[in-house]
Amino acid sequence: MLHTRTTPAERRRAFREALASGRLLRVPGAVNPLSAKLIQETGFDAVYLSGAVLAADLGLPDIGLTTSTEVATRAQQITRVTDLPAFVDADTGFGEPMNAARTVQLMEDAGLAGLHLEDQVNPKRCGHLDGKTVVPADEMVRKIKAAVDARRDPDFLLMARTDARAVEGLDAAIDRARAYVDAGADAVFPEALADEKEFEAFRAAVDVPLLANMTEFGKSALLDAATLENLGYNIALYPVTLLRLAMGAVEDGLRTLAADGHQRALLERMQTRSRLYELLGYEEYAAFDGSVHDFTLPPGT
Repeated sequence: MLHTRTTPAERRRAFREALASGRLLRVPGAVNPLSAKLIQETGFDAVYLSGAVLAADLGLPDIGLTTSTEVATRAQQITRVTDLPAFVDADTGFGEPMNAARTVQLMEDAGLAGLHLEDQVNPKRCGHLDGKTVVPADEMVRKIKAAVDARRDPDFLLMARTDARAVEGLDAAIDRARAYVDAGADAVFPEALADEKEFEAFRAAVDVPLLANMTEFGKSALLDAATLENLGYNIALYPVTLLRLAMGAVEDGLRTLAADGHQRALLERMQTRSRLYELLGYEEYAAFDGSVHDFTLPPGT
């Protein structure tokens, strides 16, 4: 009620320990703080804030139009309501190495457990669209070095994302990942790998925690959790799943409302008022308010 029961430092240590456990962490992307509460309640391992989801929520395409402060603001809203570790898509670091350094500190201050930076040219594109361009590897290495130097909490996870698979090929993407690890990246996010064999090859070549992006309608095969765990991956990411589900339901509901002139046919598909209040913790807030309102100092004080 009102806030989480854990500190950012505790959540960062828990995230590090979970990544070192050898088991696969299942991580959906939150649409908003309320969905982050549901992610925790449903038993997932962490919460993700996708740059594509935030951009879409603002009515923008995912082409680098959001700012570091917009992302940090949404991140802080999410970390306020969940005790799960949360990590964020920090795009290209919102600029040059100095900007990436500032971004790390903004995201630390927002209570996150980590972030990932990518090696696309800014303005970036969605990782599963054609027409991407990547910066020279040494430019990305400098950005990672700046991020590492700016980090104040050593448990804050710095993940490097490489988009080179679709641009330069799998071998080049692996070479970049190794260089990024040498520069200080704690984990790697290989974007847009094609199939199980490519996921396997990347795991064999890179010896840090790896993230598998299981985004829908993209270039990667949608592998199940058991397969990814057997391949040795550490995170199965579902970054836009909840947004797509929600917006599909919204579109269907609006069409029904427009056609019928009422929402009666939609009631069975809705979250009820009582369920929403339960998720929000209405009773806990009311009890807290009552305890404060009714409080009096004991006699003799």
